[in-house]
Amino acid sequence: MVVPLRMGWRHLAFMNWPFDPATVAAHLPPSLEVDTYDGRAWLSIVPYLNVAVRPRGVPGTAGFSLPELNLRTYVTSDGEPGVYFFSLDAQGILGVVGARLFHHLPYYYARIEFQESSDGISFESKRLHPGERPVQFTATYGPVGEAFTAAPDSRAEFLTERYRYYTEDLDGRLRYADVSHDPWSLHEAEVTIRENTLFHANGFAPPAGDPVCYYSPGTDITATRSLSRR
Repeated sequence: MVVPLRMGWRHLAFMNWPFDPATVAAHLPPSLEVDTYDGRAWLSIVPYLNVAVRPRGVPGTAGFSLPELNLRTYVTSDGEPGVYFFSLDAQGILGVVGARLFHHLPYYYARIEFQESSDGISFESKRLHPGERPVQFTATYGPVGEAFTAAPDSRAEFLTERYRYYTEDLDGRLRYADVSHDPWSLHEAEVTIRENTLFHANGFAPPAGDPVCYYSPGTDITATRSLSRR
């Protein structure tokens, strides 16, 4: 049994592209269904800084920090909405190994440079995981305009307010964990992507057009242990 975790997610960019639902469905486990908004599936790249990662009940000062980058989509299982991660790249070797072993998540070791300045966030990731497809991602991003909370049934809510993730274990069983946090404080985001091979590495053709982007300064998170979906 793996204990629940607490952590903070900081300086997130939600970069979202619409996709044909059938294209996304072909990449999902058969036990998951594509969740759509306005008839479109969505793939999202989310870079951010993970801080004070530790078991629940342990002081934040004892946790560790690491930058992360993930590619995800939006799904349901028996009507329960959540996200499905195609890949998660992270700086910390121990965190990557632990997430793979105990949470059944597709983490990959990467070298990531995360810099905060008055101009925003500079994020550069290079996957170094042995035997895996290389991934390069370089972007700068930051908030634009006033903060807001996503309105009910809005596209922003669909793309950000998710409180469960699904994954598969080595035996192909569907698993999930629930995530609790306050609603995101969001901004429209200004994003410049200089390099991005995440779609290609996960078997998707690079999408056309600019993404729909949001920025959040972050919030604190509690995640349950990984549970089997029966």
